[in-house]
Amino acid sequence: MLDTATPGIAPEERPAAYTAAPRTTPEAALAIDTLRTLSMDAVQAANSGHPGTAMALAPVAYTLWSRFLRYDPERPTWANRDRFVLSIGHASALLYSLLHLAGVRSVDSSYETSESPAVSLDDLRRFRQLDSRCPGHPEYRWTSGVECTTGPLGTGIAASVGMAIAAEWKAATYNRPGYRLFDHRVFALCGDGDLMEGIGAEAASLAGHLALSNLCWIYDRNQITIEGSTGLAFTEDVPARFRSYGWAVIEVSDANDVAALDAAFEQVDQETERPTLVVVDSVIGYGAPTKQGTHSAHGEPLGIDEVRGAKEFYGWPAEETFLVPDGVYDHFATVVAARGARIRREWEQLIAGYREAYPDLADQLAQMERRQLPDGWDADLPEFAPDPHGLAGREASSKVLDAIARQVPWLLGGSADLAPSNKSRLTFDGAGDFSASERSGRNLHFGVREHAAAAVANGLALSKVRAYQAGFLIFSDFQRGALRLSALMELPVIHLFTHDSIGVGEDGPTHQPVEHLASLRAMPGLIDLRPADANEVVEAWRTIMPLRHDPVALILSRQALPTLDRSRYASAAGVRKGAYVLAGDPETVPEVILIGTGSEVALAVSAYEQLTADGVRARVVSMPSVELFTRQSPEYRDHVLPPQVTARVAVEQASAFGWHRWVGSTGAVIGMETFGASAPLKALQTKFGFTAEAVLAAARDQLAGSRSDRSA
Repeated sequence: MLDTATPGIAPEERPAAYTAAPRTTPEAALAIDTLRTLSMDAVQAANSGHPGTAMALAPVAYTLWSRFLRYDPERPTWANRDRFVLSIGHASALLYSLLHLAGVRSVDSSYETSESPAVSLDDLRRFRQLDSRCPGHPEYRWTSGVECTTGPLGTGIAASVGMAIAAEWKAATYNRPGYRLFDHRVFALCGDGDLMEGIGAEAASLAGHLALSNLCWIYDRNQITIEGSTGLAFTEDVPARFRSYGWAVIEVSDANDVAALDAAFEQVDQETERPTLVVVDSVIGYGAPTKQGTHSAHGEPLGIDEVRGAKEFYGWPAEETFLVPDGVYDHFATVVAARGARIRREWEQLIAGYREAYPDLADQLAQMERRQLPDGWDADLPEFAPDPHGLAGREASSKVLDAIARQVPWLLGGSADLAPSNKSRLTFDGAGDFSASERSGRNLHFGVREHAAAAVANGLALSKVRAYQAGFLIFSDFQRGALRLSALMELPVIHLFTHDSIGVGEDGPTHQPVEHLASLRAMPGLIDLRPADANEVVEAWRTIMPLRHDPVALILSRQALPTLDRSRYASAAGVRKGAYVLAGDPETVPEVILIGTGSEVALAVSAYEQLTADGVRARVVSMPSVELFTRQSPEYRDHVLPPQVTARVAVEQASAFGWHRWVGSTGAVIGMETFGASAPLKALQTKFGFTAEAVLAAARDQLAGSRSDRSA
């Protein structure tokens, strides 16, 4: 074991490259080197991973966690904790080593803290192995203490903007004189790759515009990417760019200079008007020169000989692996856990008084933290009368959204500069706009930043705010990475997409989604909802709001949809099961089944009426959600779509991809096989076959084929 008073080799015996860095206390130096060696050993044991950044940034992470981060490892979900996001997710070994040494506890699905560690030493030994709590990149809901799933570069820092917005909004909404419940900060560790990605620029620009002074990004300017030096493709003046965004910028020339890091974070603490970028220059794999004389260890393990050499360089027992020297756990318990516990206990005393003074607000906070809904949240949902002219899906959703937001005070969101078109703005008195000067507003303005909008919504949801973000369905292309992370993190973000089909009309094929529905449906865990009329919109929202771990893509029409007469057709309550028998006797086996979603359900109903008049036993199935229908029991699915009925027609103004699962190999699909065209809606519907006549003709063909099969 190493002695904390003389960690490894005496300072005068250490190589010049190491001792040139300003010294810190022996306890701190030992803690930093323990972070480095645990990270090295984890990557080497897996024979996979990125040790260099973890080694280089150990002093940065240690300084932040030991002196500035307000965090209690015993209560890792404490509401006013500071957030730490490792946007450079490839350096996950550093985060796992921190979580282990700090003694962060596990949290179960009921948000209860257990006595077991979030990351054990055995988990570190099994880094990147099946079922280890130390996967290759940090994963939210898998490892307690991980605040955000990161990996795709730029998405972590973008989500941190959402966290910072949520913190400011909570403070403005719930803090009261004498009760400063929310004043936490958000720190994100990022690298050159994060800042090259477009989403990083989008998020930084928005954060600067909103003057999020509770946000700090720590930029590791190590000038290395997978292909080599950043000089190959990235030579911009990053500090100047961030100053132009409205950020404060602090530069630290040596990542090992703990005193300079300490001074930088002190400045972050004092900043009240701008977000801060702390630029830290590091040498990747610092302190571990390879046989080739380089310090690079990016993207691959060091190798057994190099690990041994690095440990000798640190004055570490070369043959020891996963060594935590005597005193290191105690040191972290003092500088992280004890400090964090004291701050958390003070906060708990504060909120105890708050509950007595403001019981209604305290109840709201408790419900928000547990993703629950207030009683009567759906009491004012509208009911729409039958109307052959109807209402656009976006218009109906706007009315429902407003009604729900009045009852759920922590529902907030906005649009990527399209609120007038997608009707996503909250319009009731007091809703307001969130801005640099007004923090309690519930309408967010993302600007023309679609990717950042979805990632910021993830950050809001990670802070337990119920978040939505809105745009045109075609622009979900820009959001794929963030949408995927919503599903991967199991966040109940509402992704509201309008202009759902070629019904966009004259805007032409660049704005007409075709493959998008199929693409979203292919994403595991993302619930698709494309309602057929105004009352299905109501039921879609009634289905969405109780969700706690499922993101939703709510897909709405631009054009008016007939509001069906529910005294003639089934209740829209069937939406919650994904698909239901809308028209036809649900207890009688039909001869032909017509399946539709969204605007095409009305076409199926029109064809159904004609078939019924002709004496055909027909059935219309409205299938607003393929995902929800898939989750139903086989018995229910077979009840809606009886297997013996092979005469089937599906109709949707989108790619036909995926529909043969529901119509079978002999069924018909009326869908898009090409991109759209620029023309008025009626002309497009005629050109591409989205008419009641086309559905009727396809149904008759199916009937003829099935009767022929039976007679044969």
